[in-house]
Amino acid sequence: MAGHSHWAGIKHKKGRVDKERSKIFSKLSREITVAAKLGDKNPEMNPRLRTAIQAAKQANMPKDNIARAINKSESSDNKNYENLRYEGFGPFNSALIIETLTDNKNRSASSIRTVLQKNGGRLGESGSTTHMFTSCGVIHIDKNKISEEEAFEIAINSGAKDCTKIDDFLEIVTAKEDFYKIKTALERQIDSFVYSAIEWRALNSLNLDEEQSKKMIDILSALEELDDVQNIFTNTNLKN
Repeated sequence: MAGHSHWAGIKHKKGRVDKERSKIFSKLSREITVAAKLGDKNPEMNPRLRTAIQAAKQANMPKDNIARAINKSESSDNKNYENLRYEGFGPFNSALIIETLTDNKNRSASSIRTVLQKNGGRLGESGSTTHMFTSCGVIHIDKNKISEEEAFEIAINSGAKDCTKIDDFLEIVTAKEDFYKIKTALERQIDSFVYSAIEWRALNSLNLDEEQSKKMIDILSALEELDDVQNIFTNTNLKN
């Protein structure tokens, strides 16, 4: 669930054992439940829920789990979760933005602080790292789904900031506030995406060597083990 960056690619290559998959499903279920609770239960009428379901399908989450997560939003004893963002620093003065979905902010802050301190990092004040990033919407489309010209035309006409070809997919970058509008416009032409999310992207990246990257991956992995953590964004370029 970390930011779709080089870190996400490394995790994918490492593979996901059953324990990891269970944790990923739990985090995806939480996002689906909250999205359904805050808006319409019909994903066609609720862009946040639609995006959460798409992410779950991309992770091969069973349909029954998705349906259960939506139904859970109607439960009166359901916990009240809120999206909270934490900022901090990892080893080598790397910058981190950590997004959580939590029902206990004291627990979240304490567990994140502990992980950072154990791994040569520290929790920062609000605003201590966000100025090093820009928040934007990111959509990846399989290049076989649509021509580059078509994607570019839809993206630009609907107000996207950029459309570029990267390896086997096209990447469309949007302003944060335009993400769902542009994604909906693309959905009229495309039935599925490789990836879509609102991210924090570093304005300048910090290049780490192999040894430093290993330490950085350790801290990212430890943070991701925390139940409350949904997404992690870093300004580092990792070597593996």
